[in-house]
Amino acid sequence: MANPTANGAETPLLERINQESAFSDAATEEGLIDLANKLAPLIQGRRLHNVIDLMSLASDGVDMADDAMIQKMMTAYEDITGTAWALGNAARYAANQAATAPVPSRLGLLRAAGDEDVRRGLHFALQFLAVLGRQVTPEPDVD
Repeated sequence: MANPTANGAETPLLERINQESAFSDAATEEGLIDLANKLAPLIQGRRLHNVIDLMSLASDGVDMADDAMIQKMMTAYEDITGTAWALGNAARYAANQAATAPVPSRLGLLRAAGDEDVRRGLHFALQFLAVLGRQVTPEPDVD
């Protein structure tokens, strides 16, 4: 098939496209018309630019991805997955324990604090809440 967009041809470009390409097929023409109708609102609202920008960003990401970056992403994914799995297991175990054990009294709670694992968990929770509190503290207004 000849290239309908090649320079130097005597006939206009649109005629060459209609005569020498796959666009001359009726089904292809219908498909292109449907596609143009669906793209029209995006083009008119200048939203197609955003789609093109997103495609460009994805292309740049693929170009920049080297083996070290992929390894770092895989490690981060494994860390996130492992953490989510551990949290899910801990939550399920704690829920099962709480469902089967009677509600402890205040004295029972103090006795539970004697367990090293309980103290370690409480310490973690308190440290987590301290960091969270630091982050949500409003900054003083500077006039």
